[in-house]
Amino acid sequence: MRNIELLAPAGNMSALHAAVRAGADAVYLGLESFNARRGADNFTIATLKEACDYAHLRGVKIYVTLNIIVLPGEVGRALECARQAWRAGADALIIQDIGLASEIARALPDIRLHISTQMNTCNAAGIRAAARMGAKRVTLARELSMEEIAHLAQVGAEAGVEVEAFGHGALCICYSGQCLMSSLIGGRSANRGLCAQACRLPYELHNAAQRNPLSAPGEHLLSPKDLCSVDLLSDLARAGVASLKIEGRMKSADYVSAVVSVYRRVLDRVYAQEGSVSPARPTEDERRTLEEAFSRGFTTAYLEGQRGNDIMSYQRPNNRGAFIGRVAEARNGIATISAEHELAIGDVLEFWTGKGHAAQTVSDLSFDKKGRARIELDARVKGVRAGDRVFRVRSAKEAFEDDSLEPRVEVEGAVRLRIGEPLEVSFSFANAAQSELAEVRGTALGAEVEPARTKAVTEEDVRAHIDRLGSTPYVLTRLDVELDEGVGIGFSQLHRVRAEALDDLTERALAVYHARRLPRTEDREELPAVRPSGARIGAWTTNPVCARAAKRTGAHMVYVPALNYGRGEAVVAGQLTATVEQAGYPKQCLLAMPVVDHDEVGLSREAKLDFDPWRYATSGRPVFVESLGAMQMAAEIGIPFEVGPHLPVTNRLALDEVVRMGAVRVWLSPELSLDQIRELSRDTPVELGIFISGAQELMITEHCLLMSQGPCNEDCAECRRRRSPHYLKDRKDFDFPVITDALGRSHLYNSVELDLVASLPELMAAGVTSFMVDTTLMNGEQAAQAVGRAIRALRIAQSDGNSVAKITSATTGHLFRGVQ
Repeated sequence: MRNIELLAPAGNMSALHAAVRAGADAVYLGLESFNARRGADNFTIATLKEACDYAHLRGVKIYVTLNIIVLPGEVGRALECARQAWRAGADALIIQDIGLASEIARALPDIRLHISTQMNTCNAAGIRAAARMGAKRVTLARELSMEEIAHLAQVGAEAGVEVEAFGHGALCICYSGQCLMSSLIGGRSANRGLCAQACRLPYELHNAAQRNPLSAPGEHLLSPKDLCSVDLLSDLARAGVASLKIEGRMKSADYVSAVVSVYRRVLDRVYAQEGSVSPARPTEDERRTLEEAFSRGFTTAYLEGQRGNDIMSYQRPNNRGAFIGRVAEARNGIATISAEHELAIGDVLEFWTGKGHAAQTVSDLSFDKKGRARIELDARVKGVRAGDRVFRVRSAKEAFEDDSLEPRVEVEGAVRLRIGEPLEVSFSFANAAQSELAEVRGTALGAEVEPARTKAVTEEDVRAHIDRLGSTPYVLTRLDVELDEGVGIGFSQLHRVRAEALDDLTERALAVYHARRLPRTEDREELPAVRPSGARIGAWTTNPVCARAAKRTGAHMVYVPALNYGRGEAVVAGQLTATVEQAGYPKQCLLAMPVVDHDEVGLSREAKLDFDPWRYATSGRPVFVESLGAMQMAAEIGIPFEVGPHLPVTNRLALDEVVRMGAVRVWLSPELSLDQIRELSRDTPVELGIFISGAQELMITEHCLLMSQGPCNEDCAECRRRRSPHYLKDRKDFDFPVITDALGRSHLYNSVELDLVASLPELMAAGVTSFMVDTTLMNGEQAAQAVGRAIRALRIAQSDGNSVAKITSATTGHLFRGVQ
């Protein structure tokens, strides 16, 4: 059994040093602007080479994140960024964009390709798709249980693909790669590395049938606790996880040092018995270190099948730290604290008062006769009273002090001073028997050794001068000295030859990286351009009444989500109702597979409810797919498929990749602008579509957002809450509809409906031929009106190029403003 790799984050060089010193086996970092944490300092090509040399010399791998969607005009730069990252020494690239992934696998066959968690891999088909693209590792969705992870690790082992799991850090409420909330309401796309974290803001849950907001434990209804798997490391090891990922490229070096060091120690205890896995838990001190590094409260969440209120941090969305004690007295600006743990100058304490939370840095510290800590309160910290709780949100003792030479690399040396022969100094790596550095040796020769003219050098002299490695990244653990009697030599020569030998050792150790040359790449095979047969209007419907209304009104295509296809799962305007199902769906409807589709394994909702959407698929009839796994499944069973916008196709590489897999139509990402659509459609090999009106989905959550009003038995088929429309209200009084589906997953929609119907002439001129009306939040009459308006707009555009009027209260999304 191979030990789990401990994978640490680094948002800058200091954090990289902290990760390596704390014991990380690998570090992931962002390069320039093509990564999902563009707010971090990130690395340039020049500093990446420095980072790779630093890490590789210490036996640590470097993974570069290129994990964002790539827009049409960026493809060349993104590929060159990948090429230069490999040349600089990167061991792997972490990719979200399927086009970029497939091209890197083709053009840079020597670099490892890792599939980002943003690709939303939560089933075996997704693993097989990654293997087909040439990936060596997949970072799994965070929403998987331990049994599901073990299942996918086995599938991966059979396909030659490792699985990586998140182990610690922030949890997104939305499935990764599926969140458009920050993008559509603030213009800052999470899929472009600029998430504004709108999910951490306050919201109220409302039932549309009631005037007042529903009661909740707090106001941060989209804010989960932080993931902490430190108690489950032996279980993850047995499950077959190849790499455990610590989240936090936006976090400080202090955080990286503290968290990685704890996980290193506990993992070492897990593998204390060679060849076996032992149960291991953190000590109380280690647990407190994690809490003080950063904590919204910890949860194992989906790893243990939790998806209810226990995983949520409803009361506050930011760091709460570790409980230290309570205020014993507060008078004359002095707080006396009965501290359960030692305090220090530089600690940051937070007082939880009746008026809220207030933090301050400890700048002075004394103790009373009872040993209680006395702290002068900052003028901004008001309302502190006896009994108030005190938390430490930063420990001064855990602060990381950067030193670019640490950790020192252990070397063994040998010096040969034989009269009449050249001075020879050589070094090799200590404890490298099982590593690729085992055979590496650095050697340098000096002048011929001569007899001493006055005083001969002693062995102690040689050892003292060879062991002066303070300005190097090395530390000497052993030195063999061959010394003839009566040797005379200048110490400066010893210093010079020693330095040359160490330089030779360094260069030989890194030679395999420094010798990299960029390969020549053959041009990709051009796919033939498609000739569209005409423009069409489609209708997305979640119940038979809207489906039939759309069909009667003239919709050319009607799509039905598999989650609404089964009897008893029709949703009208966000409300579950069985009264519309008598007639059933019209014939020739196209089935839409779920964006999120777990295998029926372990604690998955699919397993609990015996739900398999593919049972509804019909041979020869296209299905609508929105994940890499669903696309792979359709290809495997030979069903034609259309690709939906949740599997973002934003560049020509991605477009070609889905066409090669068998896509017959591609519905474009809502984050593309009109100019980008125009560029993408040039000589397109497949028909292109776009959603033009109705609800825009912002996120999909494993946690049911209706649970904030109180826990439930998770019997979604009988849930009374689902029979009323619900919405979240933000601080600006915008209402965001919430629908929970048959599997208990929630779907959050934008507060403003989309209307691109008025832009049909421009879209058609840009090369789009299919247009979707989303009736999810409509009743039958509204659906007929919306589809009828789109049909009318299409006829007008085809006849004279004119357009219908835009709905004044609607949004055009990113069509004219794009994303950063």
